[in-house]
Amino acid sequence: MSYSTTMLTALVRLRGALQESPLPLDVPGVDDQRAARTEMVDQLEDYVIPRLMTIDAPLLTVVGGSTGAGKSTLVNSLVGRRVTEPGVLRPTTRSPVLVHNPEDASWFGQDRILPDLERTQRATGDPSALQLVAADSVPAGLAVLDAPDVDSVEERNRTLAAQLLAAADLWLFVTSAARYADQVPWEFLKQAADRSAAVAIVLDRTPPEAIDTVSAHLARMLASRGLKDSPLFVVTEGTVDEHGLLPPSAVKDIRGWLDSLAADADARAAVVKQTLEGAIRSVSSRAYGVADALDAQVAATTSLREDVEKAYAEAGDAITLASADGTLLRGEVLARWQEFVGTGELLRSLESKVGRVRDRLVNAVKGKPQQAERVTVAVESGLETLLLEHAEAAAERAAASWRSTAQGKALLASGSSDLGRASRDFRRHAELAVREWQQDVLDMVRTEGADKRGTARFLAYGVNGLSVALMVIVFAHTAGVTGAEAGIAGGSAVIGQKLLEAVFGDQAVRALAERARRDLASRVDTLLADERVRFTGLVDALGVDPAGPDRLRAAARRVTDERFAGRGRLGGGDHSA
Repeated sequence: MSYSTTMLTALVRLRGALQESPLPLDVPGVDDQRAARTEMVDQLEDYVIPRLMTIDAPLLTVVGGSTGAGKSTLVNSLVGRRVTEPGVLRPTTRSPVLVHNPEDASWFGQDRILPDLERTQRATGDPSALQLVAADSVPAGLAVLDAPDVDSVEERNRTLAAQLLAAADLWLFVTSAARYADQVPWEFLKQAADRSAAVAIVLDRTPPEAIDTVSAHLARMLASRGLKDSPLFVVTEGTVDEHGLLPPSAVKDIRGWLDSLAADADARAAVVKQTLEGAIRSVSSRAYGVADALDAQVAATTSLREDVEKAYAEAGDAITLASADGTLLRGEVLARWQEFVGTGELLRSLESKVGRVRDRLVNAVKGKPQQAERVTVAVESGLETLLLEHAEAAAERAAASWRSTAQGKALLASGSSDLGRASRDFRRHAELAVREWQQDVLDMVRTEGADKRGTARFLAYGVNGLSVALMVIVFAHTAGVTGAEAGIAGGSAVIGQKLLEAVFGDQAVRALAERARRDLASRVDTLLADERVRFTGLVDALGVDPAGPDRLRAAARRVTDERFAGRGRLGGGDHSA
């Protein structure tokens, strides 16, 4: 037989797209799709991809079924010697056993079927190991694997049983006259029918008087569930010999059927083709359900991120407004500024003769260096308080938004600190940012006045005095305060404007003020971004890629295209395995 490398490539890409499609948030219906995603990745890795790469490997028959159905006894009886230990106590916890002809040993290395199961030559209690047993009584071209109970009370056994059955070319499903109508086995058989897996049923431990009734009922159940063409074998209830084996006559029909499959390459190929193509069809179809679930994850993470970004954008807007509408020119800042410029007389002059005050204003300033420093300290304190107040408010709003959804609550709980408050280091970072901004304002003034440092006006105010005047202009940019404060803040800004214009000229002052405003805004953005990332970092860590759903759908569509084009069909490819 042969296979298509383009189909193999498409399946590898589909596996990658599934692996890159985490479903971390507990949105409605996600549990089923998480299970489906895990099952599909496991089947691609355990069976579909390895089987395509080793298409001529022996037919893998997995013997699975209900607790107490007699699977291990049946396997031992088919092989003709004890190769797997029947469980006396339930649940039986041991490594699955794969029995093969010695000539076929090379087909079952670590890089082949079920690659994540460690290979061992002895029985162990480790379900993550696969015990390999060579037996001459098993014909070349056939391998038999004894799997744990599908309805085991031990979850790990149930998971392993499902994984092994998904890696089978042929299911030999064992049930008993007492258990054949149980729900769990039929859930597995329904999965087999849905993906067109090759299945044979063994009705084990059947009293002779119940054979006709039970087998007829079971056959009807199989037909109604899409498995009417599945062979049905009946093993009568009987005693085992001293080796724990059933009489050869009890398993003659099953053994003969398996031997005929092993002897007929075309028959084996038909079974492999049926199961493999069914698995490929099923995986490519079910991937769309995972993609839809991933859409819900993308929507949820987008909403969580938008809630945070909105909260911090509002904080940024509020800080920008409060640092430009005169709000900061109150209290301590205003008092220290008035001390520096001797505001009372100057404001009266401004009110009467705004157009002819520059010289009088310049000559009237009484400020001393230490008074300019007091303005700087007051500005620093006022800005820090403003920043902390709005950082706290943003954190509170963002956390409140997240608490309104189950997904947000879970993320908040996963955080390492109280996200509803500003970070512990925020005050220190804000202090540093404000000081650095004030130093940059000072440097702007010093650089702008490089050729004016010897003038009387420059010397009268000094670099510190001119820098605080520039800060005052920045803080009253929009003149948004009202009433009496408008006159005070506006007058303060006019004084600062006139001071700077007296030294640098109108155009230079406008440019300096704009640079200072941009610099302050940039530092505020950085501070808030660092706070915001405490929330958005949790969202990023989920690994939900907005492009994931489309990438997964495209990968599934590619597999479907290959299947319908016929290039991926067994026997119709471009490379021999």
